[in-house]
Amino acid sequence: MTEISRLPKPLAELWEWQFEGACQDLPSEMFFHPEGERGPRRRNRENAAKAVCATCPVIQQCRDQALSIQEPYGIWGGLSEDDRTMILDRKISASISEAS
Repeated sequence: MTEISRLPKPLAELWEWQFEGACQDLPSEMFFHPEGERGPRRRNRENAAKAVCATCPVIQQCRDQALSIQEPYGIWGGLSEDDRTMILDRKISASISEAS
């Protein structure tokens, strides 16, 4: 089951930044991999999506959102699924180290 408790409340001002995304008029397939996509094909698609993100005026809002809700799929804010996992794992490790 999808975890939705981390999603922002349904208030327009929390979501309006998405209207300014460089990805707004592009096909979602560019940012989300098809079932079974691997290797160079996946890397090339991810790199193309990240290039779009690099030009985006709301890249930081998108990245912050993806990390805060722990978005499990796609390219968000110039980060792939693996990129986000690495960042979140680092944050968890740092928190554990600080607590010890």
